[in-house]
Amino acid sequence: KTLVVIHKSLKNIYSLLLFAVITLVIRSLSGERDSWLKSLFVRKVDPRKDAHSHLLAKKEDNNLYKIQFHNVKPECLDAYNQLCEDVLPSIHADPEYPCELVGTWNTWYGEQDQAVHLWRYRGGYPALTEVMNKLRQNKVFMDYRNERGKMLLSRRNQLLLEFSFWNEPVPRSGPNIYELRSYQLRPGTMIEWGNYWARAIEIRQQNQEAVGGFFSQIGRLYTVHHLWAYKDLLSREDTRNAAWQRDGWDEVVYYTVPLIQHMESRIMIPMKTSPMQ
Repeated sequence: KTLVVIHKSLKNIYSLLLFAVITLVIRSLSGERDSWLKSLFVRKVDPRKDAHSHLLAKKEDNNLYKIQFHNVKPECLDAYNQLCEDVLPSIHADPEYPCELVGTWNTWYGEQDQAVHLWRYRGGYPALTEVMNKLRQNKVFMDYRNERGKMLLSRRNQLLLEFSFWNEPVPRSGPNIYELRSYQLRPGTMIEWGNYWARAIEIRQQNQEAVGGFFSQIGRLYTVHHLWAYKDLLSREDTRNAAWQRDGWDEVVYYTVPLIQHMESRIMIPMKTSPMQ
């Protein structure tokens, strides 16, 4: 009889303890402070000592890039291209503007009737602000912008930094086609992406197809753009297939694919006055 009483008492104590633990867990997970149980049931995150832009970007040149996507009315594409060819090279060549036109293209495969412009601002955000202020006083540019507005269906842009492990994009002689591969990454995975691609780029530079690699700072965030150059579509296919024969490429693909939410490929043709041909 005594054993039965003890057994019942222990069951009651166990039930009370279990109820108390569950209550504490619920409260700790609900945000109450100073709970030791929170450290047991909530995953700790190691804080970053620096922003990923500081860890991944080049520091020695302080370059800022702007990429523009202009969706043009189909019937206006030729006039739009001519307008850009008349005005953009003069801004590129003027030493009063601390900016350079890296390249300007029409999308061939991908989103149709689209123009893509890539600008570099040497000096970062101050250079960008200086150029914007000067262009507002430039009548030729303002006329260009007003005329351009009549030809567009939509436009968007992003401000980018370049990955430290990619070469700086420079003018190229042609003829070439260019592929812009754009990746929307899961938030929080940019460092991991950079770690893998710092090794992968060595594999993909053997045929000199790597033009530039960038990640967004303003605009659609956690976006990565890789720019490649090929002689033609067959050369592109052969070059990409050859990468699979090199040690390490399969591992890079295996570990980076889960980081991607969305990806897009554009095949682009340079405009006549583009520094990249």
